Amino acid sequence: MSEDAVRSGVPTHWYNVIADLAGYIPQERRPAQRAGRHGVQPQLPLSIYRQSVSKESFIAIPDEVRAEYERWRPTPLVRARKLEKALGTPAKIYYKYEGVSPSGSHKLNSAIAQAYYYKKAGIRELVTGTGAGQWGTALAMACKSYGMDCTVYMVKCSYEQKPYRRLMMELNGAKVIPSPSVHTEAGRTILLEDPDCPGSLSVASSEAHEYANEGDGVRYSAGSGDNHVLLHQTVIGEEALVQMAERGEFPDTVIGAIGAGSNFAGLAFPFYRASVETGRKTRLVAVEPKSCPKLTRGVYTWDHHDALGNTPMSKMYTLGNDFMPSPIHAGGLRYHGAAPVISWMYHENLVEAVAYAQNEIFEAGVTFARAEQIIPAPESAHAIKHAIDRAVRARESGSTETILFNLSGHGLMDLGAYEKYMNGLLGDDSATELEVDQAIEKLTRARDERGHGSES
Repeated sequence: MSEDAVRSGVPTHWYNVIADLAGYIPQERRPAQRAGRHGVQPQLPLSIYRQSVSKESFIAIPDEVRAEYERWRPTPLVRARKLEKALGTPAKIYYKYEGVSPSGSHKLNSAIAQAYYYKKAGIRELVTGTGAGQWGTALAMACKSYGMDCTVYMVKCSYEQKPYRRLMMELNGAKVIPSPSVHTEAGRTILLEDPDCPGSLSVASSEAHEYANEGDGVRYSAGSGDNHVLLHQTVIGEEALVQMAERGEFPDTVIGAIGAGSNFAGLAFPFYRASVETGRKTRLVAVEPKSCPKLTRGVYTWDHHDALGNTPMSKMYTLGNDFMPSPIHAGGLRYHGAAPVISWMYHENLVEAVAYAQNEIFEAGVTFARAEQIIPAPESAHAIKHAIDRAVRARESGSTETILFNLSGHGLMDLGAYEKYMNGLLGDDSATELEVDQAIEKLTRARDERGHGSES
């Protein structure tokens, strides 16, 4: 987007990457096929559905939403000079800092937009699932801004690890329920199979969908993965394009952590467009945890978005909708599948992926905090780890590289995890080869039984 399309430094339009992906079919779904279940009712208002299937390059941001954005946007683009010095690298390292938002992360970019559209559609309450709590916090704040109720099913291990995120949601009027819970059929089914289940985003999603189905004027709101969510997050990359250009820079590598994809897509998608337009090659790298390696070790097939298979299926890189990752502290990355559009781009070799273990990313987080004096969320530390690896590689080869990563949130609610790391009490919790092989075998068998096998 050109500089004259930006007012007050805040983009006037979201960028729709689908317009530049020949061959990708937006919102292609196959129905849920689970005996005895009726799936979920349509959740999206027409305004958001149109965004999710649009092939227009740019979609206007409503003035009311931009007015909310202007409370904290544009967010800073910072050159990490102290980190560069600490690493002794000739590489230039930049980060886009989303932790300055009222919720402390990038998630508010979509939460504000969704609450606006749902409110206009007459919805009185939004319900969602959240991992580490960044999305739940953002949606609670957005609902408060628009006078809506909010219910959040928070993954149980994160609910226990991060009590102050729960408190942030409750301060903004949200009802927060640890998932799996006894309040839904989905939760009771999971607990019957495993009373000590730590929970996952797909389980929380199953519970939230069930809650939405049973309530009048209640709808499910997704925090990542869906096309419209990725669209809303592109304000990050649109701002960064202008900010980098003002410095006479263009990145060789753009990095973002990935759960389902909003963090990565928000920064990377606009740079994909810029690379296509300018012919400048830019590596777009999604970084995931080794405990939930859907891109680096998963399969590209049709799968559900929730644990019990009530939602329609999308084609994605996945470990299986009932895969249960280890309870790592980067709870926002504990999702079994990658967004369909990101999965397609990965399958077409348009984006790359790497995976790291938990102690590696906390080491990177500490290195960054000591150099730049910002404590990163564990999710963001995944992106930092790869940025450090690239910078060290540049030092060892004597080459230059311009690196940009998304510092998607602060880690002030994650100090307990940092304390464990610094005291040597944090496990790596990587998924074993056997666990991944068994998950993929189970997924493939289930798809074959329903006639939805893996496809290229």
